[in-house]
Amino acid sequence: MRIIKFLLRFSKGTAGLAIAAGAISGASSAVLLALVSALLTGRVAPAARLWTFAALCLLVPASRIASELLLAHLGQGTILKLRGELSRRLLSVPLRRLEELGPHRLLAVLSEDVASVGNAVAQVPGICVNAAITLGGLVYLGLLSWRSLAVALAFVAVGVAGYQLPAIRAMAFIRKARGLHDELYRHLRALTDGLKELKMHGRRREAFFSRDLLATAADFRDANETAIRIYTFAANWGQLVLFAVIGWLLFGMPGAGGVERSVVVGYTLTLLFLINPISFILTTAPVFSRGNVGLDRVERLGVDLSGDALDPVRDLEAPPRRSWRRLELSGITHTYRREGDDMDFVLGPIDLALVPGELVFVAGANGSGKTTLVKLLVGLYLPDRGEIRLDGKPVDEEGRDAFRQNFAVVFSDFHLFQNLLGLERPELDAEARGYLAALHLQNKVRVEEGRLSTTELSQGQRKRLALLTAFLEDRPIYVFDEWAADQDPMFKEIFYRQLLPALKARGKTALVVTHDDRYYDLCDRLVKLEDGRIASDTWIRADEVVPLRARD
Repeated sequence: MRIIKFLLRFSKGTAGLAIAAGAISGASSAVLLALVSALLTGRVAPAARLWTFAALCLLVPASRIASELLLAHLGQGTILKLRGELSRRLLSVPLRRLEELGPHRLLAVLSEDVASVGNAVAQVPGICVNAAITLGGLVYLGLLSWRSLAVALAFVAVGVAGYQLPAIRAMAFIRKARGLHDELYRHLRALTDGLKELKMHGRRREAFFSRDLLATAADFRDANETAIRIYTFAANWGQLVLFAVIGWLLFGMPGAGGVERSVVVGYTLTLLFLINPISFILTTAPVFSRGNVGLDRVERLGVDLSGDALDPVRDLEAPPRRSWRRLELSGITHTYRREGDDMDFVLGPIDLALVPGELVFVAGANGSGKTTLVKLLVGLYLPDRGEIRLDGKPVDEEGRDAFRQNFAVVFSDFHLFQNLLGLERPELDAEARGYLAALHLQNKVRVEEGRLSTTELSQGQRKRLALLTAFLEDRPIYVFDEWAADQDPMFKEIFYRQLLPALKARGKTALVVTHDDRYYDLCDRLVKLEDGRIASDTWIRADEVVPLRARD
């Protein structure tokens, strides 16, 4: 099964030891059954096998404990590696693909699917041990009478067929439930994001609960219940077949003639003993089904978990360049579907060049492609045609992550981390306090050991904290996407007339997406977009530079 293959990929020999211990447990269980059967039928004297019985009684649980502990350790380690590797590989999926899926699907994968795979992996120890016991029991039955075993296996084949057919149907309901889980996450996000709107409109609130949230939750419950019912009946069908085999042993086998009583006793005892291991295997099948569906959903993201594990050393980011001469976008185009449009929108072809120390403003109407241009510039979107060159060298897939490290970006839909992650250095707190003062936040936020005391501020103040993080990153190129849109008039003045010129004075390049036309005279260049193309690229000279308290 895929889950077991996935587990073995992380085993590094541990799975082999665990399976060997499980095999010993199964074999010793079969020997113990044979000994008990021989003692009950009088084929051996009790006194002659006392120490053998005692040794087997110790070996069976000891080997089983060893197998379960080894596989439990392996299983939990695999879950940890899965979470870490999935999170890392998720960052390698193209941003456009992740945006198309939506945050609700990503959250469902990271929570529901990882949990499903983890639960399936956690059942592997029990599956391996019980499968070893079952196999050992069948070997013993074959030693007693291979003809009787053939008849018993015929019954088993009927039982397996009777189990698999409904199990396939149950799998369809599990997949349906998983799809409904995405919808449920979407509605739950709407509940948390739209609390104010739902509180303000009673009919909207009732319609949301009845038609969206509760209806999807009910469909999700029904699909899960149907799958559980099918698996329950299928598992009990398997037990019924096993009881039919025992009935044949007790009532049909003796009448067939030529079968010793000791064989009948041995078969009956063994099959009664195997009921629990077989039941365990059957009842854990739904867990494995959900785990397989979870792996499918992970791979639909474009994340391949079948390859080698990521090398944590190779995955570390490259440092930003301290000197560069020219960044060029040459013939760049990018096609996507804008919200509300039935036709694809094409950005480009774009030809744009940046040099150190420039202050470039990008303007244009909503939907003209400004944010898409920013994401192409910083390497988050891949161009359909054209290329990006840094100092004359094209940015290829291998060097794309290193290229991104040259930018400090505050997106319009930015995320604010409470810890100043990746910026650890001895003077970090002092630098951050200086920037907090320049951003007029020193009375609202403290910085201690690289951690912001709070991020629960107004949107404009939160954007200033995002600006603080960008300043601390100290990258050669700064990009601000509609940063001033949420600022009051006083701080807009500070941003345009002090902060941006101060970056320019430090030799930084800043590209600012803005609608604030009253400040256009402060930039070096004004680039205007119309319908995905550069309509104009005008040179304008700045007159004043006001220093900003910063690290120099």
